[in-house]
Amino acid sequence: MKIAIAGGSGFVGKHIAQYFAREGHNVVILTRSEKEGYGNIEYAKWMDGAKPIPSLEGLDVMINLAGKSISSRWTEETKKEIVESRVESTREVYKILNGMDKKPSVFINASAVGIYGTSEEKTFTEESNGTDEDFLSSTVQKWEQEASMIRDLGIRTVYARLGIVLGEGGVLQKMILPYKLYGGGPLGSGTQWMSWIHVTDIAGLMDFIIHHDEISGPINMTSPNPVQMETFGKTLGKVINKPHWLPAPSSAIKLALGEMSILLLEGQRVLPKKAIENGYTFIFPSLEPALSDIIK
Repeated sequence: MKIAIAGGSGFVGKHIAQYFAREGHNVVILTRSEKEGYGNIEYAKWMDGAKPIPSLEGLDVMINLAGKSISSRWTEETKKEIVESRVESTREVYKILNGMDKKPSVFINASAVGIYGTSEEKTFTEESNGTDEDFLSSTVQKWEQEASMIRDLGIRTVYARLGIVLGEGGVLQKMILPYKLYGGGPLGSGTQWMSWIHVTDIAGLMDFIIHHDEISGPINMTSPNPVQMETFGKTLGKVINKPHWLPAPSSAIKLALGEMSILLLEGQRVLPKKAIENGYTFIFPSLEPALSDIIK
């Protein structure tokens, strides 16, 4: 197959690109700058007004991960960039696909479990309603709404609602640092839920979606075993053999991170109901083996 990945140069995108390349597929990474390809991975410049992109001829799958990282302090300017980068990149994908005579069979648009809002009591599945109660949930609503336009082109469209992705890179490296300095401990109350997923299962689920035509619309990309933040911290400390003892009060985290502190202090318990019902078998369903695999 030929698989294009917009945003394929980021932490998650690199893992997905390498996964499909290892499986023998041809991967085209859409990038804003010229890059040299390798093996069966090539780069194609986009978002510069040049259309069509010749290397996308014969495309079977389009995956969109493009968007500014949310892991920087949410100033008004940054929030605008986070929203606009997602909307604009998805519009560009629409233009590309709309201009193709032979369109890909499936479009997978990255999304986030943040669409459900935050709660310590509720459990969310794909059947749960989204909300716009905070910046993150409203951003995801706008992102999915933009992506739904591609469905109107007759292309099977899937919204991959990612939880917190664990892997070599990404947010986990920032969470490990305090433990390495013997300062790890509970964040805030510790009772907030963390719906996580190993990056290997992100790639596995993408592959699963491609080969299961019955899957469309939202799908939660989270482990079937979410944990509360206190459990996550204790498990992380155990895996790297460091103490879990020094609490970080909510007030200090809010002072340091501002509105972005919601990512650490509030969460949601999300279950991957659609993946399980359709027969996907998680490679890393439980936290300790997942962390042990990453922290070798």
